[in-house]
Amino acid sequence: MTGFWLVMLSSLVIFHLGLFIWATFKHFLTAEIPSALQHPVKLRFLYCLLLYVTTLGNILEKLNICYMPNFARFLHERVFRKTNDPKVVVTNLLYGTIPVRLFQPKVTSSRSRRGIIYYHGGAGLLGSLDFYHNVCSFLARETDSVLLAVGYRKLPQCHYPVIASDCLNASIHFLRTLKTYGVDPSRVVVCGDSIGGGLGVYISQILLGQKDLPQIRAQILIYPIIQCINFQLPSTQQYQNIPFLTRDFMMMCLCKYLVIDPCWRDAILKGLCIPPDFWMKYQKWLSADNIPKSFKNKYQEPHFPGPFNEAAYLETKHLFDIENEPLLADDEIIAQLPEAFLVSCESDILRDDTLLYKKRLEDQGIPVTWYHVKDGFHACILLFDRKPFSFPCSQKILDAVVRYIKSI
Repeated sequence: MTGFWLVMLSSLVIFHLGLFIWATFKHFLTAEIPSALQHPVKLRFLYCLLLYVTTLGNILEKLNICYMPNFARFLHERVFRKTNDPKVVVTNLLYGTIPVRLFQPKVTSSRSRRGIIYYHGGAGLLGSLDFYHNVCSFLARETDSVLLAVGYRKLPQCHYPVIASDCLNASIHFLRTLKTYGVDPSRVVVCGDSIGGGLGVYISQILLGQKDLPQIRAQILIYPIIQCINFQLPSTQQYQNIPFLTRDFMMMCLCKYLVIDPCWRDAILKGLCIPPDFWMKYQKWLSADNIPKSFKNKYQEPHFPGPFNEAAYLETKHLFDIENEPLLADDEIIAQLPEAFLVSCESDILRDDTLLYKKRLEDQGIPVTWYHVKDGFHACILLFDRKPFSFPCSQKILDAVVRYIKSI
């Protein structure tokens, strides 16, 4: 019996070692590390770990043992554990069936505090309240604000449009109960990163029509994804193989979240699913012509969109829903939005989403504060306190967000 278990243990070790070697090989074969990024070796190691975890998760899913998203979130939360800040009181709540986490500074305040509603990133696949716990705790403490983190439901159990509806419903509940938490109704901001940033834009737009609720004071968006139509922008070309959000991983998450068969991936990338009349109407907001020339290093103007494919459109038409395309809201809506603090990272496939949204807001006279991080990359804020895996850009972004919130 002992010999059997030794063989099993040896087999497992060899399997995991081989898998990690494969992930390392794939990384060196496909990943690109720009010279502007600091600590490239550290970044390479973390990306190899991500490839290892997602690949192992996919194997377990194919064996019907567990779903890849659940496995990846489980491991991430064990490796990057949350830490309890003695200066912040943390309360887990349920708004109906939606889990939320409330962060309140422990020290008493003589007046009502600011409120922050935070929507975390993760493409609907990764991310969780635990994974973003330290980021939220830091923001609540450093800005002396009450922060509500929304633990929206995710893949694989829930798909589009559950994330958007969960975040909207939780936000409305919080806004109706601000006095309970000692929050000043005139100083509530929405904040989010990646898909959470896009949710912040969408919810800011929807809440404009809710006259019985306090109005959002500002939208704070960290490398947001706010459109899923033009994947031929300069940043999509230049940074499609940059950790941690490669084009392949982004398209996998998009197809899983929107329940689109992966066979339509290339049609989405080439714009074959875009109706000609739609592109004619919205090209002025989606085109690479809106990206400043200084950001078009080695950009090759593509033939976009490609010839229209009606079958591709019918299979992907929910891409065009406003929840997924808040960039395309009418001018009348954009003109009423609150001021914005936008964060973009140079080495990020989503960089140009921020630039497109910045122009849309400015064209409608909305005040915009833009913070561009030349040595930044997607998802970097999660590593701000993860020594020895932290990066200077991570802390710079959060410090900039803190300064902006404190100015409100």
